[in-house]
Amino acid sequence: MHTSIILLKICNDIVNNMKKKVSVMWALVTGASSGIGRDMSRYLYKLGYNLIIVARNVDKLNELKAELSQNKSNDNLKKVQDEEQIKNVTERKKENEIENNSANPQEQQIIIKQVDLSDRNQCIKLYGETKNIALDLLVNNAGFGVFGEFVETDLEKDINLINTNITAVHILTKLYLKDMIKNNKGHILNVASIAGMEPGPLMAAYYASKSYVIRLSRAINKEIKKKKANVKISILCPGPVDTNFNKVAKVVFKAPSMSSEEVAKYGIDKALKGKLIIIPGFLNKCVRFFSKIIPDCILEEVAYHIQRRKKI
Repeated sequence: MHTSIILLKICNDIVNNMKKKVSVMWALVTGASSGIGRDMSRYLYKLGYNLIIVARNVDKLNELKAELSQNKSNDNLKKVQDEEQIKNVTERKKENEIENNSANPQEQQIIIKQVDLSDRNQCIKLYGETKNIALDLLVNNAGFGVFGEFVETDLEKDINLINTNITAVHILTKLYLKDMIKNNKGHILNVASIAGMEPGPLMAAYYASKSYVIRLSRAINKEIKKKKANVKISILCPGPVDTNFNKVAKVVFKAPSMSSEEVAKYGIDKALKGKLIIIPGFLNKCVRFFSKIIPDCILEEVAYHIQRRKKI
């Protein structure tokens, strides 16, 4: 009996030490107040990540934080209820005694950052406020589109689009990637679009911005490989998705749209497996295939007619 008690204590000490050594996973998600970014945050939290959620709309971020915290509490309560249905009161008391002697697992954290990513100074400030947290995953998701002929769209909106879709991605990728290479760990998921793989008349600035994200990310990926660093970069290229993007861009997709939940889960799962180009949906994969073999002059004409049908 005495030997069994000693062995049990040794086992508990080993478990406690293992818990203390478990690294805490951190993910930063931009554009987390709605759409794909919000659903990525939900999924990552479910996977056990601590979150830094970033957007301009702080009310939506607070709502998301409250939702995730409440869901976590409900999940914990359900686990307790399920266990109590299986074990009797005496066994549960013995289990609690062991648990009370063990180190409590660290609670998941959610940090809210209200940032206007179209302002480069705020992007740099965001990094400065979070650089002491060693990110495991950076998700550059924030972005929007502008519909219309290039000569007719509002110049200020175009510049804001470029600052959000290109400049912010460039700044955050560069700053956090330096730390990841230094720490020899980390993953960056840049959200682009299938639109970035072809010309986009009537949404010229948006298509071009996503092309920049794809080309930049692919080039960085090659540089990382040459360094042999334990850092990964992935590019999510969805097609039409049912999000607030449509309202902001003032378009209606005629093609079938995927849900943001589906795209978010697919993108995260593939990124964590190390895939570089991530294209959710069979139809989008077909678009990607034909864009490689069809001349640009034909793609431009097809894209123009498709885009014209989107106008509200």
